[in-house]
Amino acid sequence: MGKFKITVIRKMSNPDFAGEYCMKGEAEKLCPLMTEGKEFIAEGRQPEGFCSWAWDDIGKYLTAFDAGGNFAESMGWMKDRNTVIACCTDGIRPVVFKIQKM
Repeated sequence: MGKFKITVIRKMSNPDFAGEYCMKGEAEKLCPLMTEGKEFIAEGRQPEGFCSWAWDDIGKYLTAFDAGGNFAESMGWMKDRNTVIACCTDGIRPVVFKIQKM
């Protein structure tokens, strides 16, 4: 696997979903594992302190970069061929990441 810089750029919540589906008191909470602005360097494996669920969620982007793909020319939506914006699949408290191929 190549080398990647992964930055937490936003933590969000869906309090309406949390209020309906989660236990009491969970509606206003954000992800407790990640901090906005935190940067991780990934080089061949999951960085220390990185959420394993989020790691699994963003793995397809890392694999695409490693295979020579990008999300500018090949997919047509990112401005920078070495950057992609992705998020974890937590529907209650999603976290958004900027992934940069280094």
